[in-house]
Amino acid sequence: MLAPPRFHHLHLNSTDPEGAIDFYTRQFPSTAKTSWGGFAALASPNDVLVLFTKVDAPPPSLPQSAIWHFGWHVTDARARLETYQSRPEVELLPLYTTDEGGFVFVSSDTWPSVGGVLGLTKAQIAESRASGATPLRRGGFAYMRGPDGALVEYAGDHPAERFNYVHLYQEDPIAAFEWYQKHLHAPMRPGYAPAPVIGPDGRPARGPDRTWPALNREGMFRSPRAGVEFGDVSMMWYANQGDEPLVSSRGQLQDHIALAVEDLDAWADKLASEEVKFLEPIYRLGPTRALMIEGPSREAIELVEVC
Repeated sequence: MLAPPRFHHLHLNSTDPEGAIDFYTRQFPSTAKTSWGGFAALASPNDVLVLFTKVDAPPPSLPQSAIWHFGWHVTDARARLETYQSRPEVELLPLYTTDEGGFVFVSSDTWPSVGGVLGLTKAQIAESRASGATPLRRGGFAYMRGPDGALVEYAGDHPAERFNYVHLYQEDPIAAFEWYQKHLHAPMRPGYAPAPVIGPDGRPARGPDRTWPALNREGMFRSPRAGVEFGDVSMMWYANQGDEPLVSSRGQLQDHIALAVEDLDAWADKLASEEVKFLEPIYRLGPTRALMIEGPSREAIELVEVC
């Protein structure tokens, strides 16, 4: 069986790639400006890249595609928040704690999560209030608005800073997990074993309860969820939050995800035999070759050949 790919890069469209890279290297000092395959790039110390294509008009983020946002592990999210609060170029995004409108700027300033799910339902919030639960005041996750309107997460008390994850939405999170395992041999992300939700009609459904903290005041559906890993980068997802289908990621701010493989021809044969949709057959990409396929919720996935 072909070895699982590792994460190679996230590809963004930007009106000002050089300015975007300067922003990220300032906010995440472990990163460095570089180039790869003819593209301006940001390098993370775990051998992961963010590539940029220059575009003339601001790239859209709506309608929503499967690619929701990306983020970094940091060594101290709360200390980093204090740093960002002093920088006028950083727009911090509130995390609403209830639909009543209260908010915090880091999740560890509100009620602790329950059962490993990063949010509480209204009933769980009521229980936390009644029991006198207090915020952990350490670690947590937080968000900023990046260049071109990018949604950027930073999280944790981790040993080192690095690009760590891409968060997605999926039309059917459990079927998406099966798709990534079957077609890309992706290992499950620990703690993200898929747990389906079945609706009254017997079909896969979104969980009934919204949760907080959330970037939107009305809360977020966090059930069902699933996740996989490519090398040391995680890809985790929740159900599509809206009623409209997710659109293709091509041409959007977050254009596509790229995975590194060793034998592109073998992968092309495998994926073709499994009737995976090809967006582009094998083509030259800088010093190597690549192909592009479409994921289960129209996310564009590039396979890059590495030696």
